[in-house]
Amino acid sequence: MKPPLLLIGQGSNDDADSAEFGRFVHRLRCRLDQQAADVSGGYLERATPRLSESVASLVARGHHRLVAMPLSLNRLAEDLPAALELEQQRHPTLMYDYGRPLGPDPRVLALLAERLNDAAADIPRMRPLELVGARPRLRAVDTLLADGLQTHVEPGETAVVLVGEGATDPAANAEVHRVSRLFWETHAYDFMTVETAFVSLTPPGVPGGLERCRRLGAKRVIVVPYLLFAGATLERVWAQALAYGAGHPDLDIRCAEVIGDCETLADVVIDRYEEALQLVP
Repeated sequence: MKPPLLLIGQGSNDDADSAEFGRFVHRLRCRLDQQAADVSGGYLERATPRLSESVASLVARGHHRLVAMPLSLNRLAEDLPAALELEQQRHPTLMYDYGRPLGPDPRVLALLAERLNDAAADIPRMRPLELVGARPRLRAVDTLLADGLQTHVEPGETAVVLVGEGATDPAANAEVHRVSRLFWETHAYDFMTVETAFVSLTPPGVPGGLERCRRLGAKRVIVVPYLLFAGATLERVWAQALAYGAGHPDLDIRCAEVIGDCETLADVVIDRYEEALQLVP
């Protein structure tokens, strides 16, 4: 039997994010069950199950070696090595190997391109009607020319804002800028530009990214969240975009969906898992 895969999330108080994380763990469990590999998931903080609980459960089932993989688009969480070292102290027979974070894998970039293209489709323009809870309810408002035809915006008049979470680590923020450039050159070169913005902790924020696109002459801006799952962070992206759009009604602002729980994302994780197994002596 292969060593189990332990997917590790940072954790938050957001039920929506936790639910989607749990669904993705279940997807991986179903996929790897055919390879006789156990799959578990745990959080470093705030949400349950905690990492310590998941590790204890795996050890109780007879596993003493595992592949620990941060379910993250960016760098390893700074406290992850210390957390796993603590688990080794609790379970002296435990050994683990790291799986690489997802990062800008070509398939991840392709998923971002799918979300971008869905948002860019020539559907009637979307404007906010009201906020229902934390999630915006939208209504379609046709943008019409004087002759009654719907306004058509070319890709060259459309800018993209790729939005990362933001961190206090400059290297982590620089990685999001790198992803923006890779995304533009591989999947969005027909668009005016791909700008980078962050939800919090470091500038520019979403309004700053949108403002730069407006000043560059964009008629439409598509906000693409560089996030795995829906939840409070996505809501903040939408809220910031909606707030900026309220003051700039002539700019067509659209928000794409997150990458989300899907088979392609599972393919990337499984490849990272298999890669880690090949490094095991």
